[in-house]
Amino acid sequence: MSKIRKLPYGTSDFRQIIKGNYYYVDKSRYIDMVEDSPVNLLFIRPRRFGKSLFLGMLDAYYDILQKDRFDELFGNLWIGQHPTEERNSYQILRFDFSNVGGAGSLEELKENFNRYCNRVVNGFMEKYAAYYSARDFDWIINASTARDKLITLDLTAKRLEYPLYLIIDEYDNFTNIVLGEHGQDKFEQITHASGFYRDIFKIFKGMFYRIFLTGVSPVTLDDLTSGFNIDWNISTTKRFNAMLGFSETEVREMFQYYKEAGALTAEPDALIADMRPWYDNYCFSRDSLDEPRVFNSDMVLYYLGRWIDTGKAPEDMLDKNVRTDFNKLKMLVRLDKNQTLGGQRMSVIEEITAHEEISVDLKTSFPAYQIMEIENYRSLLYYFGVLTISGVYRGRLRMRIPNNSVRKQYFNFMLDYYQERHTADLSIIGRLYEAMAYDGAWQPFFAFIGETYKANSSVRDALEGERNVQGFLKAYLSLANYYLMKPEFEMNYGYGDLMLLPDKTRYPDVAHSYMVELKYAKADATDAEMEAQRIDGRAQLLRYREDKVAQRLAEGTQLHLLLLQFKTWTQVTCEEIDN
Repeated sequence: MSKIRKLPYGTSDFRQIIKGNYYYVDKSRYIDMVEDSPVNLLFIRPRRFGKSLFLGMLDAYYDILQKDRFDELFGNLWIGQHPTEERNSYQILRFDFSNVGGAGSLEELKENFNRYCNRVVNGFMEKYAAYYSARDFDWIINASTARDKLITLDLTAKRLEYPLYLIIDEYDNFTNIVLGEHGQDKFEQITHASGFYRDIFKIFKGMFYRIFLTGVSPVTLDDLTSGFNIDWNISTTKRFNAMLGFSETEVREMFQYYKEAGALTAEPDALIADMRPWYDNYCFSRDSLDEPRVFNSDMVLYYLGRWIDTGKAPEDMLDKNVRTDFNKLKMLVRLDKNQTLGGQRMSVIEEITAHEEISVDLKTSFPAYQIMEIENYRSLLYYFGVLTISGVYRGRLRMRIPNNSVRKQYFNFMLDYYQERHTADLSIIGRLYEAMAYDGAWQPFFAFIGETYKANSSVRDALEGERNVQGFLKAYLSLANYYLMKPEFEMNYGYGDLMLLPDKTRYPDVAHSYMVELKYAKADATDAEMEAQRIDGRAQLLRYREDKVAQRLAEGTQLHLLLLQFKTWTQVTCEEIDN
């Protein structure tokens, strides 16, 4: 019996995966589609979706030095049975700009960048030395700067009629670090006019027969396009929607393999059902809304790895490796000293946290100086993977939080924001939350939250309104993992504000679940208006309780119907509704 394939979690080396008996989700059919596209391509995806592994596959497929190993590397893959004319016909120059340090003065940044590019070109020449004469080799290697090396390589390769293929991973990483840590002025110095980063991209123009760039955001692209023309941005093209990430079919096949190999005790369908709310639901093309959604591949491997190691699902469904993504949001919120702009961007986050969905005019590129504009900021949230396409309304894209993992990151982000302004004792909240989940003692928890909200609101310039209250409540409710939070949950004759449903997979002994209706009134609301709100809220909760889906999800627990009412910053009603 053959040895069970290793799980490729954290591994992005294509050759290592194929040769090292790892499980590989075959994406090679997309090679033919890429080759059938324009020669200069840009493909943007969030982190942890398999960009580097895909580039490794392109590298191995097109590298002329890998021709004799084609069957070894691709014989069991789709492209091995359907090879293209251009296979193994290029010399590959591959950069990963995440390897360039972003600290120091402008001269230090230039030196770091030049040193890295020098090493890459030198490595290229050593790899393909057999194709160059000793004179050509020395001519290129001994050029003093990376710019000179590239120009010399270009002239030499064209003279010898060698086709070159440029692959760049994380093309925007270096410049985004510079933008975040040093600000817009230094960013523009390296990407405009005679800036060294832009200068390198000028050389790339016309040097390569094919180019494939990947990154996370389109911020840098607009600042480089006058020096380097990208023929085609395929990031939102329908046929490339599922090129990265895993489809549900691919996930089921992988889980079935490990089930049949004896590494899993649970049924694949049950594991997918448990996993789907946390890792699924990504859509990257408005033309793919009617197609199955895409799973985050890194998160799927994280979940499967925990099952194989422990025989159960991870207690924390959020992979720690994706938590750092929201540091970029903090950087963008605080990128400049203009409090009005920062407040507007923070308001976008509050709106998404409260309502789960937002309208976006998706920008495919924009210069760094326009990163402050709200529509560009909304687009960046999509590129970072914390929003995904959910529909089209009046010509604008509707985008929503894709899944629980991202939702929890929003809540954690908001929690940090609130705690900076008024620090609440999270250990006390944790104990109150535990009593609410196991003992049904909900009153102390919501009373504490009400006081914390009032204290927090008195020291910050947040917008008044139901949206703000909802965001605050959800942020603090996200502290514990006892519940799956269901915001804007569809019920009979309407949408419930919030359901707290026990996560029975990880916490099977949680005894209480909650349906919360939130009402907000402005400072000038009359007593009669407040009472009318309460009457309406009670009626909604009693109607929602009859919903069959809600009853099924709360099965095995005592379901509490809670009405919370706020007047400006003050909680004025906190009650349980009965018959």
